[in-house]
Amino acid sequence: QSLAELEVLCNHLYEGTDLAQRMQAEKVLLELIDSPECLGQCQLLLEQGTTSYAQLLAATCLSKLVSRASPLPIEQRIDIRNYILNYVASQPKLAPFVIQALVQVIAKITKLGWFEVLKDQLIFRDIIADVKKFLQGTVDHCIIGVMILSELTQEMNLVDCSRPSAKHRKIATSFRDTFLKDLLMLSCSLLKELLAKPLTLQEQQQQSLAMHLLKLVLNCLNFDFIGNSADESADDLCTVQIPTNWRTIFLEPETLDLFFDLYHSLPPMLSQLALSCLVQFASTRRSLFSNPERAKYLGNLIKGVKQILENPQGLSDPGNYHEFCRFLARLKTNYQLGELVVVKDYPEVIQLIANFTITSLQHWEFAPNSVHYLLTLWQRMVASVPFVKTAEPHLLDTYAPEITKAYITSRLECVPVVIRDGLEDLLDDTATVFQQLEQLCTVSRCEYEKTCSLLVQLFDQNAQNYQKLLHASSRNPLEITVQEGRLAWLVYFVGTFVGGRLTYTSTDEHDAMDGELSCRVFQLISLMDAQLPQSSNEKVELAILWFLDQFRKTYVGDQLQHTSKV
Repeated sequence: QSLAELEVLCNHLYEGTDLAQRMQAEKVLLELIDSPECLGQCQLLLEQGTTSYAQLLAATCLSKLVSRASPLPIEQRIDIRNYILNYVASQPKLAPFVIQALVQVIAKITKLGWFEVLKDQLIFRDIIADVKKFLQGTVDHCIIGVMILSELTQEMNLVDCSRPSAKHRKIATSFRDTFLKDLLMLSCSLLKELLAKPLTLQEQQQQSLAMHLLKLVLNCLNFDFIGNSADESADDLCTVQIPTNWRTIFLEPETLDLFFDLYHSLPPMLSQLALSCLVQFASTRRSLFSNPERAKYLGNLIKGVKQILENPQGLSDPGNYHEFCRFLARLKTNYQLGELVVVKDYPEVIQLIANFTITSLQHWEFAPNSVHYLLTLWQRMVASVPFVKTAEPHLLDTYAPEITKAYITSRLECVPVVIRDGLEDLLDDTATVFQQLEQLCTVSRCEYEKTCSLLVQLFDQNAQNYQKLLHASSRNPLEITVQEGRLAWLVYFVGTFVGGRLTYTSTDEHDAMDGELSCRVFQLISLMDAQLPQSSNEKVELAILWFLDQFRKTYVGDQLQHTSKV
């Protein structure tokens, strides 16, 4: 096919709106990949194509060609790799998506040929030496070099289900043992150089370089070191299995300082990448350090948290905010409360984190998906209290009731806003609500008396208002709906706290408080029943059903040893 025909194909494929034309273009394309002229046509598109899409098409064809089950001859793959390296070196201003696609081809060739030998040489491993030439060139060349390393690290970590997994592990392990540590050290030293000339960080190019370097660090730290390819979605179980010979990098305080400094110096899009790296640093396996080393490392992490919370302007960006919440949760996943309380700045930091959590709960509409991580932190802290043997105070009895109060009051305050502005009701997402209530349940049991007296007070106040509205001479439907929304939340809270009664720590006083709370829900049930069949509120009904289920599990079960104070 001529160049003109190929370019028309590209247009149909990437910009066309007509489905039939697109299907036809895809069919021709698949035939092209299988034809002997494929390489020549790709070269034609790369050298004479007039649009970025022509170059993208060539890269896509090459990518499919080099990943085929029956590989091309080794000399041909070396030629393709060298051709692409020279091509991107001579045209560093190509569209970023074209460079990305071409870099991917290099990564695939390198991974699949990792153990191949030509003239007694592991020929595809020269790539690192080739990239070093890029790193010594202009900023544009440097960016391409870093992109190649980043893509290669990601490709090495990628499990391809169409190939034997044992071969993938063998390649990934060899790459880990020979190159990965050097890549991490190289990216850290380049980031240090970038930080040393802060005036140019405003430039687009420097920012792009910083972004690709941070992605490279993240790919190194996200590497599946021991082949257990952890499920990405299980975010709270993560321990990063850093190899023992990386210890020196982690023991240098400058390493952590570098990423905290990058967070403070870079614009939001990039500073969130620095925080993502810190999340991985905070998740480093405990056994990498001796006890004194671990205490020192944790001290540096906490010092960084303190700096971020004392200068919180960066957290107004949702991306930064989310990563920071993940970072806080990881601190407790990986360290024990007993280790946290002996850190030098613990009292100031726990106060800062508590204030940050309270503010976050009050601004419930800002980043709803991040609250989970903050509640995880507090839930795990409170759950660890019985096991702390240190003399230093953990201060959770001061802050946990404040967190519980902030959650309860913020949820009640959101009801009129949701109804007035027609927003999505938080109660409609029951999975999230139940998950958060379960976390809150643990937190609320710390200084349970305070939680109960707050709930009793709020319940009485809202139930009285509701009764007044029902018996008013002129009914105000909007006000009634708001009040019912609040009561639904309160019933959920009571159900949660009653359901969270832990047999081994519950006392008669706690049971009596549960009785005070439950009694109010039973009174509300008769009040709601009195209005049937004219009116009922589905949200309150569902909340009551959930409460009854929790009450039954806790106090009506067949395992109860004695009659409780309820």
